[in-house]
Amino acid sequence: MLIKRPDPILSSEITPRGVFEGRRGFLQKAAAGSIAAAALELALPGRLLAQNSAAPKLAAKPNSSYTVTDRTTPYKDVTTYNNYYEFGTDKSDPAETAHTLKTRPWTIQVDGLVKSPMTFGIDDLLKLAPLEERVYRHRCVEGWSMVIPWIGFPLSALLARVAPTGDAKYVEFVTLADKSQMPGLNAGVLDWPYREGLRLDEANHPLTLLTFGLYGEVLPNQNGAPVRLVVPWKYGFKSAKSIVRISLTNRLPLTSWNRAAPSEYGFYSNVNPNVDHPRWSQATERRIGAGGVFTPKQKTLMFNGYESEVGQLYAGMDLRKFF
Repeated sequence: MLIKRPDPILSSEITPRGVFEGRRGFLQKAAAGSIAAAALELALPGRLLAQNSAAPKLAAKPNSSYTVTDRTTPYKDVTTYNNYYEFGTDKSDPAETAHTLKTRPWTIQVDGLVKSPMTFGIDDLLKLAPLEERVYRHRCVEGWSMVIPWIGFPLSALLARVAPTGDAKYVEFVTLADKSQMPGLNAGVLDWPYREGLRLDEANHPLTLLTFGLYGEVLPNQNGAPVRLVVPWKYGFKSAKSIVRISLTNRLPLTSWNRAAPSEYGFYSNVNPNVDHPRWSQATERRIGAGGVFTPKQKTLMFNGYESEVGQLYAGMDLRKFF
């Protein structure tokens, strides 16, 4: 469930990422008897931060209405364990190959059933609405999960700017497909470009985030730079990366994974522990960064823990049929 805090967290009160991740090293050294060495590392936060000082920072105000009490996944795991087939099918591939992605210049075309179609440069898009930091759960269909502090603003702010017509019912997202930048496109795993879609009410839901950063920094290439979608109550593949076009339509979009394997990947793809994938159970999950294969499984929550916020969107629907 979402936790409402009485007051916003000041940036000065947030534990620096390097210090946060350094605690892990402290515990490992302490367990090995190296208390002095571990204490020295915690006493030098500047040195820890310097290890990750290359990524550009991205300022955002923490939104205390959108956070969870779960432990945040370490930055290293968030940025080295990724599903991004345009850069390879192994989880480690994107971190190794996505350096070829060019994120400037970058434009996003917003068209279809809208009164004011527009094309935004990425820097203009960043100014469209105030940036917020939100801590969301993230659940992958294969059974692993993370907790990530994303930076962005509600997708509804962009949609309001282009003014959908009364005929608009769905939103389709199209991502970059450039073989000169994306080596994974040569594998032919999917019919490129990657396409995703939401119902218009899902796209306008306050939880749906147009995302530009994580952990206080701009999005790394392997995490979907320079702009991606984050829909926390759905399986991770619904959160399209490196978006270049957003189109409003009155027809259900044919999304990439639904087209490739319709019996395995439905259009809605809501996190649902009661509806298994044909090849594995969805009832449990393992958190990345908490011990690897030795991490105890935990029960998966309905709608990834956001049932009270989004459950009404699917009132009366057969969630086994509309999976």
